[in-house]
Amino acid sequence: MHAINRRRFVQTSLAASTAATLSQYQGLIAAAADFAKPVPAARGLTAYHNGANILLRRDNLPILGYRSHPTLKYPYFSPLNGPVSGLSLTAESALPYPHHRGLWLGCDPVNGGNYWADNALASGQIRSTHLALEADKQTPTSVTFAEQCVWNRKDSTPFHDERRYQIQLSAAGQVWIDCDFRLTADEDVSIKKAKHSFFALRAAADISPSYGGTLINSRGGVNAKGTYGKPAEWCGYFGKRRLRPDVVEGIVIMNHPDNFGGNCPWFTRDYGHLSPSPFNFLDQPWTIKKGGHLELRYRVVLFSGTPQDAGLDATFKSWLG
Repeated sequence: MHAINRRRFVQTSLAASTAATLSQYQGLIAAAADFAKPVPAARGLTAYHNGANILLRRDNLPILGYRSHPTLKYPYFSPLNGPVSGLSLTAESALPYPHHRGLWLGCDPVNGGNYWADNALASGQIRSTHLALEADKQTPTSVTFAEQCVWNRKDSTPFHDERRYQIQLSAAGQVWIDCDFRLTADEDVSIKKAKHSFFALRAAADISPSYGGTLINSRGGVNAKGTYGKPAEWCGYFGKRRLRPDVVEGIVIMNHPDNFGGNCPWFTRDYGHLSPSPFNFLDQPWTIKKGGHLELRYRVVLFSGTPQDAGLDATFKSWLG
């Protein structure tokens, strides 16, 4: 028997290994080419329900997430991605007030409880008890899901609520999120003057006035000076995206005229927070008796271009219609 040449053995083994690796890599490239376009099941709008989260995609690209884990202060939407850039139009945490979470429903104070800030959950928590996709209503352009929540802290449960969200892709490429809330008082409720009240938005920094964006309402008011404490059909933020300066995008909340009996001035801030809420402008506490109901409706619009380019007034009218 001839002695084995160690160098030749190593060279031969390395060549064989390299060829196998290259063949495997080429196979991966070939397989990846199959996904140059979304697989048929991923076309349009699709949803993924994973425990306490619901994630939506358009042609396999993420659009938004809904978070409702039982360790959270309250359920919320984050991210809410721009229809062109794919960058979030909301902040999940930003200074000042890093407890703001995207798009949410909360309030402080409610019967002495805090259902808004990220302090101890014992001070108040809006806890999701049921979250479900309505599969029979899902289409390539629309997804609907429902949720039930309980507002509670030790020795107090002021509300339980039912929520329904319908997310739609418009023909113009916008994303519409229709939000319906029905709150039932489980005890007599009193809410004093409060800056932190009910449906709220924390916009991404790059579309907020403090960082170069614009805050605008449906009646032509600009920034907090022109929108704070004033009624409007819709209000929101838009601007150039910091990582995509060639793209202008925005997000607005549309307020249904029946909300709070039609008395709903806007609370707005240039750093990126707004809420269609009358509570900061109360003369007397707002009250609701045990067993009473509060129904609220909103449409949230994610759009590209300016509000004028996006035709938001027409969108508002079609929503009411």
